Amino acid sequence: MRQFGLIGRTLRHSFSQTYFTQKFYSQNLSEHRYDLFELESLNELPALLATNPDLVGLNVTIPYKETVVTYLDDLASSASRVGAVNVIERLPDGRLRGHNTDVVGFRESLRRFFPFAAGARALVLGDGGAAKAVVAALNELGIAHWPVTRKPLGPGLTYTDLTPQVLAAHQLIINATPLGTFPHIEECPLLPYAALTEHHYLYDLVYNPTETLFMAKGKEMGAQVKNGFEMLCMQAEAAWEIWNK
Repeated sequence: MRQFGLIGRTLRHSFSQTYFTQKFYSQNLSEHRYDLFELESLNELPALLATNPDLVGLNVTIPYKETVVTYLDDLASSASRVGAVNVIERLPDGRLRGHNTDVVGFRESLRRFFPFAAGARALVLGDGGAAKAVVAALNELGIAHWPVTRKPLGPGLTYTDLTPQVLAAHQLIINATPLGTFPHIEECPLLPYAALTEHHYLYDLVYNPTETLFMAKGKEMGAQVKNGFEMLCMQAEAAWEIWNK
């Protein structure tokens, strides 16, 4: 048996188990399984590994993408340059190596959505592990960006700084927060949505629900919108390659 899984605090919104279970079925991998492991604290991770000796790979989601680093023996360059991990590889000798496939997943999905042009600028909402991966991808693509958080003394902007003029200067807005994720579908980032136009592109890393309130409000103003499902699939395939190299 080869076991894989996802760790996080709340996982009822996740599609990862369905994605990999369908993959195993289509490829006739009957000795493979994918489980969800809700951890109230990362202190539970060593016990989880000890009681699941067939576990060879894990995905990591909110809120553990950054803090899980202290539980790992090694970081691949993809994770060390981002400072966040969304894939754990359990090596044959038992050591744990962290990777980040969110960067490639977001980068390649964004290529299919956003029309790149000189001078393009982005706003990245959030400062967690997902936001760090988004920033790394934007750096690779050469897109200037500002982080947006609730921290008044942070290195970027706060939500109160997001005037219509600021939005007009940033065509791409990326929601890298969990706001709007099922079951809290009535939530969305605090933006002056009325200032959005058909020239804006809103990318939401959330994929459940299919259309978040962030996306719906953008569509009302003519903006192009995209959810994070394609990114999920792309990062999952990159994780699969890591676990099977």
